[in-house]
Amino acid sequence: MKPLLIKTFTATSCIGTGVAATLQSLIEQHSGLERCEFETVDIDTHVGEVAGVDAVRLPENLRKFECRNNRLAELALRQDGFYEAVQQAAERWGRHRVGVFLGTSTAGILQTELAYRARDPVSGALPASFEYGTTHNSFSVADYVRQRCSLQGPAVAVSCACASSAKTFGSARRMLEAGLIDAALVGGVDSLCLTTLYGFHSLQLTSPGPCRPFDVARDGISIGEAAAFAVLERAPEITAAGSVLLLGLGESSDAYHMSAPHPEGLGARLAMHAALKAAALEPGDIDYINLHGTGTLSNDRSESQAVTSLFGPTTPCSSTKGATGHTLGAAGALEAVISALAIQNGLIPGGVQTSTIDPTLTAHYIKDNRRAPLLRVLSNSFGFGGTNCSLIFGRAG
Repeated sequence: MKPLLIKTFTATSCIGTGVAATLQSLIEQHSGLERCEFETVDIDTHVGEVAGVDAVRLPENLRKFECRNNRLAELALRQDGFYEAVQQAAERWGRHRVGVFLGTSTAGILQTELAYRARDPVSGALPASFEYGTTHNSFSVADYVRQRCSLQGPAVAVSCACASSAKTFGSARRMLEAGLIDAALVGGVDSLCLTTLYGFHSLQLTSPGPCRPFDVARDGISIGEAAAFAVLERAPEITAAGSVLLLGLGESSDAYHMSAPHPEGLGARLAMHAALKAAALEPGDIDYINLHGTGTLSNDRSESQAVTSLFGPTTPCSSTKGATGHTLGAAGALEAVISALAIQNGLIPGGVQTSTIDPTLTAHYIKDNRRAPLLRVLSNSFGFGGTNCSLIFGRAG
C-alpha cells in the first residue's frame, strides 16, 4: 500500500486529556486505573474513567446527541487543536471530500440504561425524551462528529468489538485509494456503561485489581474509556522529516470462538503478516510492538505465540492497557496515538502494573520504559469473534 500521512492526532483517556498529558503519563509509567465507583455498578474491579466527562456540554444545536459517549467525543475534539485541524483539512479539500470513520462497541448505550430506569411504571414505556437514534445507535458518534465538524463526506461507524477503531484506518485507506475522499477523520470513542461492566464480569473476565498484562498472576481485564482521533491524508512525494506515516495494515477474521482467541493466535498472526506484506517490510524491520495485551490468561498466551512465531523472541513489545485499561472499541485508535507518540519521542513504553512476567510467554515483554530510536511500530487490536487488525506506523526520514 502507499503510505498515508498522519496529519494530526489526539487522545483522551484516564491517563490524560490530550497528547501532552498522555505522553507525560507514559513517561512516568502512571496508571489511571482506580477502583470502580462508576454509576451504580457494584463489582469488585478497577476501571479507567475519564474525569470531567459529565461536565462537558454539547453545542446547543446538537443537544439531541446528548449522552456520555458523545460528551467524551466532544472533550477529545477540543484537545490539541484537533477541531481546528479538521477545519483546515475541510477548507483545503472541500467539506464533501473529508470522510469520518469512527469505531465504537457500545456507543451511547448508557443513555438507554438511564432511560430504562425512568420508564413508565404502568406501561413500561421509555420516557418521551429518550433519543435512541442519536445516542444508543452505533452510528451516533460518527454522525455527531460529522455534524460537529460540519463535514459532508461519507460517514461510517465500525463496530466489531475491540478491533473497531483500528479497522477505521482500513476503511479510510480504501476510500482514499479509490479517490472517493482526500482526507479522513478516523478514530474511536467508547465510554463506560453498565452493560459492558456487568457483561465482562459475567464472563469472568474482569480483574479485581488493575489488570496485569503478561504477568504470571494476571487475572483479567480492567475496562476503560477513551476517545482518540487522527486525520489521514495521502502522503506527499516529499514528506517532512519526523512525520508519522501509516505504512501498512492487515486484517483477518479467524472466527474461532465468540469470546476466546484462537489458542495459537492464528488470526493474530495472519493480521500481522498481512500488515508487514502491505508495508513491504520484514519482521526484523519492526522496532516495537504495542500488544493487544488485555491481561487475560488466554489472550496474552495466544498473542505471545503469534508474535514469537512471526518476530521471534527479541522484538520489544508491551501492552499499555495496564495504564489505560481496555478501552474496547476505542482501543485501536488510542494505541495508534500511543504508537505515534512512541515514534516521535523514541520511547518504548513499559508494561505498567506487570511485576513478574509469565516465563511461559516467549515474546520479549518490556516492563520498564526504554529510550531508543523507533522507525517502525506495529500495533495490535483483536476483538471477540476473531476479528483482528494490525497497524504499522513509521517515521518519515
